[in-house]
Amino acid sequence: MTSSTWPSFTASARPSVPRYIALLRAVNVGGRIVTMDVLRGLFEELGFTKVTTFIASGNVIFETSSKAEDALRKKIEAHLRASLGYEVATFLRTDAELAEVAARAPFTESELKAAASLNVGFLEAPLDVETGRALMALKTPDDEFRLHDRELHWLSRVKQNESKLTNVRIEKAIGGKITFRGVNSVRRLAAKVAAK
Repeated sequence: MTSSTWPSFTASARPSVPRYIALLRAVNVGGRIVTMDVLRGLFEELGFTKVTTFIASGNVIFETSSKAEDALRKKIEAHLRASLGYEVATFLRTDAELAEVAARAPFTESELKAAASLNVGFLEAPLDVETGRALMALKTPDDEFRLHDRELHWLSRVKQNESKLTNVRIEKAIGGKITFRGVNSVRRLAAKVAAK
């Protein structure tokens, strides 16, 4: 898909109350299941409004008067740890940021046609040059990366479960956490947020 045919998403203009999307890493792991109703309730306990979830993989849309993203992220992570008993890394994007990610076209049409999977990895912060190089060193004949700001696009010519790369190897290379979503899920989430 070329940039001219890539989906377009426009976030609603609502400057008074910021809208955020929390992308949670491994909220349902090791046989532990957190229902979306419970997850919504946990976010509402923090005083957030208009809380909704999107598919059962830890995507929460909410509004808050706060614009201090780092403080918000730490507040959410602390509350989830206290309530669930384990760490849930949280990655925040505004509705406008998510729309930009969903519309981004880092690969050519021919590269996309040859792909078996395309995922977007969400980082807490941009990687420094040295860490970015360590990440790019993981490329294989089947796996390509495109790094942009706080997102990593990972294109694989084989199914993700057949790739020699794993999320664990990627996290080891960057020395931090990352959470992945399929590109189609990202676009659907962006469309849901834009429609509100």
